[in-house]
Amino acid sequence: MKKPLTIPDEPQPRNITRADRVMTEGFGLEVDGRMKIVFPTQEAAHKSALDLKTNYPMLQVKVYDAAKKTRTLVELPSDKVAIPIEE
Repeated sequence: MKKPLTIPDEPQPRNITRADRVMTEGFGLEVDGRMKIVFPTQEAAHKSALDLKTNYPMLQVKVYDAAKKTRTLVELPSDKVAIPIEE
């Protein structure tokens, strides 16, 4: 016998950035042109961007400043860039 579906009384808070709303505060993580997550500080957004870029260097990662309405491209430091050696 199937259990009945229960719906919670209070809606759960969600941290989802909607595509039809423009950010007005905070810092967003933009991956390949799509906004993924919002951070309260620039340091947290930049740290997350570097972690993502380290694991997936082929992605284009930017940090979006909602107050200034600017984007900053995140690049790996030159000591972290892997260059293939051809033999």
